[in-house]
Amino acid sequence: MARTYAVETFGCQMNVHDSERLGGLLQQAGYARAGSAEDADLVVVNTCSVREKAAEKLYARLDRFRHHPREERPLVAVTGCVAQQEGARIVDRAPHVDVVIGTQALAMLPQAVDEAERTGRPQVDTSPFDSVSFPLGVAIRADPVKAYVTVIEGCNDFCSFCVVPYTRGHERMRPVAEILGEISAAAAAGYREVQLLGQIVNHYQAPDATDCDFAGLLERVHEIDGIDRIRFASPHPRHVTKRMIGALRDLPKVCRHLHLPVQSGSTRVLARMRRRHTRERYLSLVEEIRTQVSGVNLSTDMIVGFPGETERDFEQTLSLTEAIRYHGMFSFKYSERPNTLARARMPDDVPEPEKARRLTALQALQQGIQQELNDSMIGRTVTVLADAPSRRRDGEYAGRTSGNTVVNFPGDGTCIGRLLDVRIERAGPNSLWGTLATAVAPPPGGGDGVG
Repeated sequence: MARTYAVETFGCQMNVHDSERLGGLLQQAGYARAGSAEDADLVVVNTCSVREKAAEKLYARLDRFRHHPREERPLVAVTGCVAQQEGARIVDRAPHVDVVIGTQALAMLPQAVDEAERTGRPQVDTSPFDSVSFPLGVAIRADPVKAYVTVIEGCNDFCSFCVVPYTRGHERMRPVAEILGEISAAAAAGYREVQLLGQIVNHYQAPDATDCDFAGLLERVHEIDGIDRIRFASPHPRHVTKRMIGALRDLPKVCRHLHLPVQSGSTRVLARMRRRHTRERYLSLVEEIRTQVSGVNLSTDMIVGFPGETERDFEQTLSLTEAIRYHGMFSFKYSERPNTLARARMPDDVPEPEKARRLTALQALQQGIQQELNDSMIGRTVTVLADAPSRRRDGEYAGRTSGNTVVNFPGDGTCIGRLLDVRIERAGPNSLWGTLATAVAPPPGGGDGVG
């Protein structure tokens, strides 16, 4: 009987895709996927270090195996950003961990597991590798409709709050031929949407084609038959070029949604964050995007309580949010991260109760904006790509508009993977609800024209 594995994933879309690739590697090595971690011979915990107290959450998760007799517990592997950050310290603190694999050595997981099992000694590999390639077709994709495809690994920007350059390494570009090969294979397997991934995805420059920047990559992906929608995450405002805006405007398959992280509405705080854009430049960029790309939906990331943030700085964050009227926002209280410039040089001087107050105020403002924007959709018909059963009600399914708004509607399993017209009848701050109008054939561009 084949040995079994389970992968538990924490963090962003890149971690989700890393887990898909790890699952594929393990299956190539002869493992079968277990129904749950409790039933697995090998448990892989794929970690993220961006959120607060990531390491402590990992150790709390690992504690469930601590008191198991060795012969009864599974092999335990820790991968991802916390593994890269902590390395052998994980084994020192949790001796029941058998394998620690960093972000740049993920392909070594099967060999490390075999070595740990053979020798009975923990295996730790946080070595830096320049290659960002995985065998074509290795990923065991978790989503039935959308294929994640990595185009860049690492980051060279070193924002003062961010741990990513220290856990993901320096920026490494994947060959465009390899990217297109993976997407073509995904399309042939029936995936309708592709999401291009990278820490700063729009800084892409193909190492094997000097004329292929990020806009050129979008143009090439657009030509692949079978792909109806193209998304990407996450771009940086300072790498948004006129060519990229033109691609958003002119390529129908590229979804009319742009996640454009700003982090703060205060130029003074942005300088301390080393974001390399000002409030004024960001507002100007948003105006240019909205002028050029009709109906585009914008979302963002925001941090409150960054070291030195005053009440006036926070008011500028509120006023920026009011001015832009984002369709979505990920907002967080600042917390220190290992190795970062902010931790080394900037006292965490905004009290926790004040951080909490500011976050509550920002989220209330944003929820109100989202409610108003979604209310404006009532009575309209939008096209969604159905991708999953609704998480809220039996007999309902969910999909997203080109602008990335979630729409729930009554349906059945035949909806999955289809582009469907839905008439919107109700709206909440985080999603829409409607009823099916008519099923539509895949349009040339897959967009829904909805702002």
